[in-house]
Amino acid sequence: MLKAIASLSLLLVLGSVQAATANYPAPVEGDFILKNFQFGSGEKLAELRIHYRTLGTPERDAQGVVRNAVLVTHGTGGSGAQFLRPEFAGELFAPGGVLDATRYYIILTDGIGHGQSSKPSDGLHARFPHYGYNDMVDAQHRLLKEGLGVKHLRLVMGTSMGGMQSWVWGERYPRFMDALMPLASVPAQISGRNRIWRRVVIDAIRNDPEWKGGDYTTQPPSLRTGEQMLYLMSSNTIQRQAQLPTLAAADAALDSYVAAGVKSTDANDLMYQLQASYDYDPAPGLEKIEAPLLAVNSADDLINPPELNILETGIKRVKRGSAVVLPYTDATRGHGSHTMAALWKQYLQQLLTLSAR
Repeated sequence: MLKAIASLSLLLVLGSVQAATANYPAPVEGDFILKNFQFGSGEKLAELRIHYRTLGTPERDAQGVVRNAVLVTHGTGGSGAQFLRPEFAGELFAPGGVLDATRYYIILTDGIGHGQSSKPSDGLHARFPHYGYNDMVDAQHRLLKEGLGVKHLRLVMGTSMGGMQSWVWGERYPRFMDALMPLASVPAQISGRNRIWRRVVIDAIRNDPEWKGGDYTTQPPSLRTGEQMLYLMSSNTIQRQAQLPTLAAADAALDSYVAAGVKSTDANDLMYQLQASYDYDPAPGLEKIEAPLLAVNSADDLINPPELNILETGIKRVKRGSAVVLPYTDATRGHGSHTMAALWKQYLQQLLTLSAR
């Protein structure tokens, strides 16, 4: 039986047209409410809502422990819905896929401050508690145990911010999972250029007179700066040059991306999302990770460039760790390669085989 039934609301949905016509099951969506949640900052929220989607059915062993659950966590600014697309779910969750949803119980969460989970734009604005990656992982852990009755995971995997949270999962709950697969991340504190671009966006919003301390009624102009930086850092240099060979083409593409982004993004939400990495630093505790871990990055990732050698150095301290850096090809997409499952699903299969009971 599920725990905290009064705090759990399930909604069976048909999903989007894409999901309804896809070759994997339509997701079940729900919200789990965490009462009086205390954040690492010391702040509290009377009710923290965590939204999630599940695909498949949990299978329990003789002791009643779910053995086929897989947690997939998203990147900054995203949500669990981003995985319900052909290049990810279509590759992994379909019949015969590495994470065939008829065999696995797949859990896609919306992290704190993202998607349909509690976030600043719900009404608290800049009075929303300041959350970090540790808070996001702890909330996911409580959702699993208290909300879904899942006390063990076959696999934790995530992309970008979700990849970083995979490292955190391995350290904070080292015996909770059989395997870990962080994608597009490194096991070290946010620093260097990765910190700088985040600060550019945070400072632009906070110092914008139209931000009004977070109580704006229309989005401040600085939100455009945020969208511009997201477009820049997610790029593959060579492909962008080929796609945008002239000044006019580059300007047109940037303007189109920003115009679409400001329609669906909130400045407070984005600022909080970028600030959330303040407590991320798995480097001191890498030896705590017990489960097999296979990290995958790509050579054309501007956010985690391989020439820094951070992943290659850090993985040596993970007892059962290994790492792969995908070479640049016409199929890679810079930092966005993390969602192109065809590029790395063979490594996921290797990890599952290695960690099989």
